[in-house]
Amino acid sequence: MKRRDFIHTTVLAGTIPLCGAPIAGTLPIGKTPALSADEQEVIATALGKKGAYNEAQATYSVPLPRNDLSVTVKGESIPIPFGFGGWVAFKKTLDGKQTVMMSDTVLLEGEVNPLIDATHAAELEVGAIHNHFFYEQPRIFYMHVHGMGDVGELAKKYAQAIRNTKLFPANQAPAKSATNAPAGNELFDLSALDAVVKYKGVVNGPTYKYTIGRDDVQILAMGAEMTAAIGLNSWASFAGKQEAAHIAGDIAMLEGEVNLVIRALRSHKLEVVALHHHMLGEQPRTVFLHYYGAGPATELARGFRAALDQLGKGQSNGHH
Repeated sequence: MKRRDFIHTTVLAGTIPLCGAPIAGTLPIGKTPALSADEQEVIATALGKKGAYNEAQATYSVPLPRNDLSVTVKGESIPIPFGFGGWVAFKKTLDGKQTVMMSDTVLLEGEVNPLIDATHAAELEVGAIHNHFFYEQPRIFYMHVHGMGDVGELAKKYAQAIRNTKLFPANQAPAKSATNAPAGNELFDLSALDAVVKYKGVVNGPTYKYTIGRDDVQILAMGAEMTAAIGLNSWASFAGKQEAAHIAGDIAMLEGEVNLVIRALRSHKLEVVALHHHMLGEQPRTVFLHYYGAGPATELARGFRAALDQLGKGQSNGHH
């Protein structure tokens, strides 16, 4: 069943509300059926790259970094893990009858429309196209691709869509590494940042990143529960060093939280660089905000924490 057919069927049945209405009476939230080891292997074989399985969220994800790119922000070289790594993730619908695929792809301007054509040729769908940054060179865009169906067929369709791009694992450049380059735990005071953010992050090369789900709200898309491992998360990535850092990230919000978050970020002098959707047909409606800042890492972390503190405060209809 295609996503648009699923939405049409469930709207007729009254299971997906429109216009931001409450989600009472929608599909029951239960435990997502697991992807079997064989199903995970089918995905890895189709893509030619093994991913990681998050058992708690029943999600199999494969990173798709753009290691071929050299990116600067405000003229300063920025490592790819800072925010230029794409991904694809798979999980089953709550009823276990279908598999849902979500992907975020990192593209140069000239790569966007060829991938649109390849996505449609593979019978998948485009969910969103947008920026995540200001000031970056070369200019980077992010395209969300999604689909649903049998796990093996879905993985093959996605592999077909990206086969002629730098996203396809066989075409990916190796990660760039500088000899004796310091890692994130050497560049940043992790305990100080964790104390501010109230979470623990993950070191990825010279960066330090927090990824935080929305456990306070249950969001469905295409009959699957959206969780952090399949893209429903707020994140903050740090590059540079403790005294002179860059921060970039994303906040996942309900409509009523949007301007609360914007005010919190601006009050900490963080720049709002994008406001957009990532998915189609999800309920309740989810909005994503990308932000950027530069300065002492601890001060930047306070801005991220202030934004997180606004989540759960807004009203579902988007008005105060």
